[in-house]
Amino acid sequence: MSTLYHEESGPADAEVTVVMAHGWTLDSRTWSPVADRLGRDVRVLRYDHRGHGRSAAADPSTMTIDQLADDMAAVIADHAPDGPLVLAGHSMGGMTIMALAERHPELVATRVAGVALVATASGGLAEKAFGLGPAALARVGAAEQRLYRSRRWSGREHLSGVPALLSPGLRWLLLGEHPSREAVRLTTRTIADCRPSTVSGFRPTLDAHERDAALAAFAEIPTVVLAGSRDRLTPLRLARRIQEGLPSAELTIFPGAGHMLPVERAAGTAERITALVAAATRRAHAA
Repeated sequence: MSTLYHEESGPADAEVTVVMAHGWTLDSRTWSPVADRLGRDVRVLRYDHRGHGRSAAADPSTMTIDQLADDMAAVIADHAPDGPLVLAGHSMGGMTIMALAERHPELVATRVAGVALVATASGGLAEKAFGLGPAALARVGAAEQRLYRSRRWSGREHLSGVPALLSPGLRWLLLGEHPSREAVRLTTRTIADCRPSTVSGFRPTLDAHERDAALAAFAEIPTVVLAGSRDRLTPLRLARRIQEGLPSAELTIFPGAGHMLPVERAAGTAERITALVAAATRRAHAA
């Protein structure tokens, strides 16, 4: 396993551990506003995916959602080997949880007591992205590939040393109406720090992500699906697709919010995760 950065908060002897997985090009800092609202009695385990944030650089051949699922299983084995788990995944982190159900079904069946799927998708990411049709998407994809092959791309350690330059575009793409300064700052800072090789390396696995069938693993597990009404990256139709595949899940739509719910709607996201922890604790006491 690639060397993964992780951090823990809350009491080590807490009955339930919340494991938080972040999105593509981001890192675990984007979960900070939610983790800070969960309370001191909740144990939280956050980590950076391979190639992201403070984790080590990774070979592009390992940049797949399947590998991220194996990484999540290893992080849990190393740092939360016992007790019920609540898994919270934002964007690619949510896709990682779906892949975990495919690749580590026993872990999900025996340990997972709650799931929060936040601004994510079970498939369909290559269809009508950003409201563009097939022809326009093909042109965008070709431009991406030219950029990824350029020295200007491959020779850089970070996307940008001046995050403010990225702010207007990222605000349009990832944030909804009237984001706070902190939401803009945290989103822009984490993406500016991302390695270009991580951006291009994970791009194919996102387009290939089709895991509707994996949702069945969560049918008996309390699951919440959180979506922003103005999410351009994983639009609302993809949240509804998850709910169609997992009718037992509770869908919450945050009006005016974009893709970055952990920083845009931290209080609302924390409230739903706290409810999952409380339910998991009650079931542990009743067992």
